[in-house]
Amino acid sequence: MTERMTTRTRQNITFEMLQAKAREIGFDVCGVARPKIDARNQQRLDEFVAGGEYGSMAWMNDPERLPRRRDPEMLWPDVKSVIVLGSNYGPAENPMALLDHPDRAMISVYAKNKDYHDLIKKRLKQLARWVVEQSGGAEQVKVFVDTAPVLEKPLGQASGIGWQGKHTNLVSREFGSWLFLGEIFTTLDLPEAEPEIDHCGSCSKCLSACPTDAFPAPYKLDARKCISYLTIEHDGPIPQKFRKPMGNRIYGCDDCLAVCPWNKFATRTEELAFIPRVELTAPRLADFLDLDDAGFRAFFTGSPIKRIGRAKFLRNVLVAAGNSGAPRLIPRIENLLSDESALIRASAVWALSQLMSAAEFASLKDIHAKIESDPVVLAEWDQASNAD
Repeated sequence: MTERMTTRTRQNITFEMLQAKAREIGFDVCGVARPKIDARNQQRLDEFVAGGEYGSMAWMNDPERLPRRRDPEMLWPDVKSVIVLGSNYGPAENPMALLDHPDRAMISVYAKNKDYHDLIKKRLKQLARWVVEQSGGAEQVKVFVDTAPVLEKPLGQASGIGWQGKHTNLVSREFGSWLFLGEIFTTLDLPEAEPEIDHCGSCSKCLSACPTDAFPAPYKLDARKCISYLTIEHDGPIPQKFRKPMGNRIYGCDDCLAVCPWNKFATRTEELAFIPRVELTAPRLADFLDLDDAGFRAFFTGSPIKRIGRAKFLRNVLVAAGNSGAPRLIPRIENLLSDESALIRASAVWALSQLMSAAEFASLKDIHAKIESDPVVLAEWDQASNAD
């Protein structure tokens, strides 16, 4: 009797029911894929890792995680279906508009309010609980939102919710390049969707828009050149050759996403947690330069920006300040030459070298003893002093 009841309940969990429940919870798209990564995307992953294009993200080449990334069934052998969910975070305005205002800070669209991981995970758990309840407890689930080695973009394409564009991100015919993704792995055997086909055609706007030429070829990203990687994942000073191209981008970069022609169909998100905080829509670089550690933590509470810490954040702000062409920032930057962080002091040296005359810059060494006392800062000084 119990066995028959369980079987009948399983059959009642249809994709239509799942999709309706996902939308009720707050997701904008829902698809289902088999727990398989196709050979082409496995090859792309292998080439990315073999070429060291992951930079300092060593977990990409972890001998335990890599096989799981290539094969979801190695991550969880019991999985039968992967439910892929997407949430629209489309901006109301062109994210690249602030490029014309170098004294303002550009922050990636996804990071202008709350950390999306928290909301997406909460909703994934809610939908996962519904699956378990509908199955009478017969099915198992696991939820993921950047919390495990999951190749979510290929799975997203296999689920039919979009395709992996030439910029390597997922593109939707309905939402353009603006979808947050999350996955539910389940033992429930759902019918898989028709994979979405590639609609990029001959367009290459995303590739040519990249300010640091981070795309060696279509569908291939060298993270070591990507401004998102450099401003978020990379430790230490920003490499010299990428500082000018960074412009006023202080956290992430949306250029390759923003220029996608499919965004003409995108709509502004209706999710309050994804709508930018007023103070992060067009923030002044000057306001960030005065943040101490307590101020940084308080200002970015609940934000993904908090995770990189004050030192890396101010490193990014100082590069932007050096690119601003705004001498009025000099006093604030000069204050940071005595900061506790060598990374901040070194970045301040470079910013001042861009905003001061040669004579003004040369005089700093006699004023600030810490330039001499730290090899990282001194190396930055020598490089800036010897620049043409």
